Amino acid sequence: MKNILSVLFISLLSASVYAQDKIAKIEFESKTIDYGTIEKGSDGIRVFKFKNTGNAPLIVSDVKSSCGCTVPKKPTAPIMPGKTGEIEVKYDTNRVNPIRKTITVTSNAETQTVALKIKGTVIDSSKSTVIGDKNKSVLEK
Repeated sequence: MKNILSVLFISLLSASVYAQDKIAKIEFESKTIDYGTIEKGSDGIRVFKFKNTGNAPLIVSDVKSSCGCTVPKKPTAPIMPGKTGEIEVKYDTNRVNPIRKTITVTSNAETQTVALKIKGTVIDSSKSTVIGDKNKSVLEK
């Protein structure tokens, strides 16, 4: 009986060790997207592309933004080893301001939490600036 329990224990232990070798890994093409200078009301959708470089299915369980003006969209299906996936981010370009937002991705990957960044500036060229003509000195105005 002791031999049977020993064999069973060793087989369970080796199975758990083998299961730990299977791990998902997430690698992004870039962790920052620069919108540059964009016009108010323009297309605010950008995509973070990533690859599962591990040997287990990658499950993105949650994607959150640091602000309500940025709406991320996570993949719904698991990303198999060697395959690619996308996280779509939509920024509300009706807000005229600099863009500095963080998107937090949570998954079953080896690195469970990854911070992605978007940056840029939204301008409204239809409005004149408070300063006026920047090329003229105060005396010339």
